[in-house]
Amino acid sequence: MTGAEASTLTGAGGTVYAEIAGGVADVRLNRPEKLNALNAAMFGDLLEVGLAVRARPEVRAVVLSGEGRGFCAGLDYSVFSAMVDGADWRDPDLERGDLLDPGDQLVELSRGQRAACVWGTVAAPVIAAVHGPAFGGGLQVALNTDIRIVAPEATLSVAEVRWGLVPDMAGTQLLPRLVGMDRAMELTLTGQVITGEEAARIGLATRTADDPRAAALELAREIAGRNPDAVRAAKSLLDSAWHVAFGDGLAAERRAMSRIATSPNQREAVRARLERRSPVFTDSPIPPFERS
Repeated sequence: MTGAEASTLTGAGGTVYAEIAGGVADVRLNRPEKLNALNAAMFGDLLEVGLAVRARPEVRAVVLSGEGRGFCAGLDYSVFSAMVDGADWRDPDLERGDLLDPGDQLVELSRGQRAACVWGTVAAPVIAAVHGPAFGGGLQVALNTDIRIVAPEATLSVAEVRWGLVPDMAGTQLLPRLVGMDRAMELTLTGQVITGEEAARIGLATRTADDPRAAALELAREIAGRNPDAVRAAKSLLDSAWHVAFGDGLAAERRAMSRIATSPNQREAVRARLERRSPVFTDSPIPPFERS
C-alpha cells in the first residue's frame, strides 16, 4: 500500500472534493441539498478535480459517489428554467477549460463531455458508488467509470428525452457497450426509470450492494494493494479492446508484458507473495496523455 500522506482536493466551486489516502481517491459530489444536480460550477469542479486526481501518481484507485440522498439527479432545474427563458446559464469562468493543456484529448469536447469523460482518462480504475437517483447527466458520469456498484433501490434513467434533449456526455457511445444496442435504444428513447437491481441484471451496473460506497471503497483498497503498473496497463488494454483490431490488441499485450515483467514492482509482488507479506510498491509518475 502506498505510504503517501493523506490530502484533500476541492474544486473552485466547492461542489466536488476528493480525499486521497492509502492510494485511494474518495471523490464526492457535494451539492446534497440539490441531490448533487449538475450546474455550471459542478461541471467545472468535476473537470478540475478529475484532472487533479489524474495527475497524482499515488492514486491507484478512485471511488466516485454523491453526498446526501443520491448520486446525481442530472441537470439542475434552474438550467431547464433558463432554457425555457432563452437565458444563457453557462459561465465560462466556471468551466475550467483553462486547466487543459492544448494537447489534451479533452480539449475538443464540450463542457459536459469534459466533466464526464475526464474520469475515463484517469489511468487508475474508477469505481462509481451509486445510491438514490442517477439521472441524465448523473448517469452519464457513472457510465464513464470502469465499475459501477449500485444500491438495489437506486433509480437510474437516461432521462434526457423527457426534457426534449439527447444524451451528450458520452452516453450514446458507452451505453450500448454495456447493455446492447436494442436495450440502449429503449432506455434512451423512453427515459424509463429502472432500479439498481434491474441495472445490475441488464449489465448497466456491475453489481448491487446495500452500502455501495462502502463496497466501492473496499474494492478500491484491494486494487490499490496490487502492482499499480500492472493495474494501469490492464485497464488500458481492456479499454482499447473496444476500438483496436484483435491483432493490435495482442501486440499491446506483448508490449505491456515486456515492460512489466521483472520490473521492480513486479519483482516486489513476487517476493511479497513468496514471503507471505504485504507488498510495498513504488508509484511512478503518470506520463501525460497516456490514455487514449
